[in-house]
Amino acid sequence: MTLIPTRFSGLCALFTALFLSAQLWAATPMIPAPPTLAAKSWLLMDAKTGYIITEYNADQRLAPASLTKMMTAYIVERELDEGRIAMSDMVPISVNAWKTEGSRTFVREGTQVSVEDLLRGVIIQSGNDASVALAEFVAGSEGAFVEIMNQQAQLLGMKDTNFQNAHGLTSSQHLSTPKDMAILARRLIYDFPEYYNLFGRISVNVIGRTLYNTNRKFLSLYSGSDGIKTGFTSAAGFNLAASAKKGNKRIIGVVFGSSSVSLRNKRMTELLDIGFSN
Repeated sequence: MTLIPTRFSGLCALFTALFLSAQLWAATPMIPAPPTLAAKSWLLMDAKTGYIITEYNADQRLAPASLTKMMTAYIVERELDEGRIAMSDMVPISVNAWKTEGSRTFVREGTQVSVEDLLRGVIIQSGNDASVALAEFVAGSEGAFVEIMNQQAQLLGMKDTNFQNAHGLTSSQHLSTPKDMAILARRLIYDFPEYYNLFGRISVNVIGRTLYNTNRKFLSLYSGSDGIKTGFTSAAGFNLAASAKKGNKRIIGVVFGSSSVSLRNKRMTELLDIGFSN
């Protein structure tokens, strides 16, 4: 029997290890280093698979502002899909809805407005009053609707989210994360595709008034962008959940806590570019 010298045997083992390492390296996808963004937290997701491409503080609980309305819309769309309400149903506008502060669709107390017009007001113009009106119509009160929102969040796997209202105005325990909002954005896109087009409309006519999408700057700025929602309060900063599609690839980005609309849009552009470059 021929004995292999110890030194030669060691070299063979070294070359084998290097060969296997090279194969493993070649099979590993090259993901660009995450950018340094002027935001408190952010996340980039492959929409088809739910795979998180890159993130920063994506589990940090922060004020979501009007990204809240993504859940309000999700529940209304679920009710429509399951036949419990219809787009043509007329919703009475309460004093509570009419008096809601902040961004408004300007529905008037004592009037009736269709579910369709109110849903457009929530999604496109980010109407706080329209959000409350729909919440009261679906659940009987905004408080009962908020309970449904939190139950739905848990069902969707949004484990770090707690809602306290239907619109997103600042409240101490009204919190979410970029990861949870990306989960919600993905479900809005795939669970109710027949309504998703509303998130990409630049403007719409509602009760005799032209409403403009609060996200229209980014929709016009980024090629392939087709939704979904902006948010701002002084406590939250400038938030954005955005989705864009190029070919058969869709990417979702979520940014929390930018200091301006222009910076928010610039950072989202950088994130989506990373997603499409992979």
